Amino acid sequence: MKNNITALFAGLLMGLGLTISTMVDPQRVLGFLDLLGQWDPTLIFVMGGGLAVYMPLYFLLIHNKNTTAFGTPCDLPSSKQIDKPLVVGAILFGVGWGLSGICPGPALVNISGGATEILIFVVTMLIGMIVGARIKMT
Repeated sequence: MKNNITALFAGLLMGLGLTISTMVDPQRVLGFLDLLGQWDPTLIFVMGGGLAVYMPLYFLLIHNKNTTAFGTPCDLPSSKQIDKPLVVGAILFGVGWGLSGICPGPALVNISGGATEILIFVVTMLIGMIVGARIKMT
């Protein structure tokens, strides 16, 4: 139960951070990706701020640990190989992000607004996850 409450708190905190930093606005993200037009560097500052807070904590508290803060084992991938499914997934994620200006985290934050475009994005994202899992099983 503690893990679920922690995950809920972390998700709410991330959603709040995405909202405050305006990273839930697809136009903000598309502006960052528009290198040859009116480029918006805001996303770099948001990422840099997140890394500046996280990296010291990571190396002090998390690095080289095999358990969570509650003592349960971490489920980390054992493979370090870059394989075809990883590359294809990364390409699909990047293309989807570039076309829509939104990735899964901000999409879930935006779903509460009820915008049709976001609802379509989330539904197609879920369909893609289901299809991907089924393809991986075969």
